[in-house]
Amino acid sequence: MIHRMLVPLLLVAVLAAGTAGGATRPAKQKQITAAAVTTKAPEPVPVNILSIIPAQGEPNTTVTLSGSGFTAGTTAYLGNTEIPARVVATDVLSFEIPRLQPGLYALFVKRGDGITSRTYNFSVLPPKPVVESMYPETVDMCSPGGERSVTITGRNFQAESRVLFNGAVVKSSFGSSQTLSFTVPPVQAGLHQVQVKNAEDTVTTPVTLVVRGTPEIFGVVRGESSVNYYNLVIEGRNFQPGATLSIEESGLQLGLNAGGGKRLRAGATGERDMLIYVDCSRLVYQRYPVDPTDKDLRLQVINPGGETSSVVQVSAP
Repeated sequence: MIHRMLVPLLLVAVLAAGTAGGATRPAKQKQITAAAVTTKAPEPVPVNILSIIPAQGEPNTTVTLSGSGFTAGTTAYLGNTEIPARVVATDVLSFEIPRLQPGLYALFVKRGDGITSRTYNFSVLPPKPVVESMYPETVDMCSPGGERSVTITGRNFQAESRVLFNGAVVKSSFGSSQTLSFTVPPVQAGLHQVQVKNAEDTVTTPVTLVVRGTPEIFGVVRGESSVNYYNLVIEGRNFQPGATLSIEESGLQLGLNAGGGKRLRAGATGERDMLIYVDCSRLVYQRYPVDPTDKDLRLQVINPGGETSSVVQVSAP
């Protein structure tokens, strides 16, 4: 009798235990699912380039990128060349174009976490030569060869650079990427243009070189003498063919508007006295004096263009 009563009790206990175990499994599954949702990694913020200013440039040009997703670790790339960049703001990045060969490059940016932007075409231009100064800036028309040498100072010069004088190539010497030199060719007085042209046909803005044509008298000396004439040799610079010599004796006014005195033009005939043009640094005044007594002579050279020398005074018959 006691045995028959224990069997139902054991069945009830087993059923109760099975029911309790089955109720706990769904609860554990819910906890695992919730934990997986809360630990999922967020999507990375993309890196975008919205504008590139300028869209092309030569080395050392600053390029500004506007976009989004920039951080302190973001760098720029032109092709395979990594370029240090400066994050101005979360939407502005800037960098300087390094010295690269001219051509078309793929431009993109890369963040520190490895995320990159889309690529864009960017043209690296050949560096344009720049003339900053010339020395000297003024050359006398009659200067000898050594005094006609001009040094150009600037940047981006090449061994293949050429100097253009009034648009024509003149012989030049390459000193460095900052210096070139050339010799001013024989030209008329006035303003002349100088430029530097690189191999890629990039040309500087013209700068002005002054070729001065104002005559100057350095001195007057007695030269060859004959029975009835003697020579006065006038030495100086910037004398031009066809120059005129104005001669005034003591007591008379000298000048372009003077009413007295005498004027002799080089090469003119029909005058007893003569003016002979030797070269740009020498004139010979062949004078036939009325008497051998010394007089005070005031001499001035006037070039065909109207440029005048200062007045010099000499004592001669």
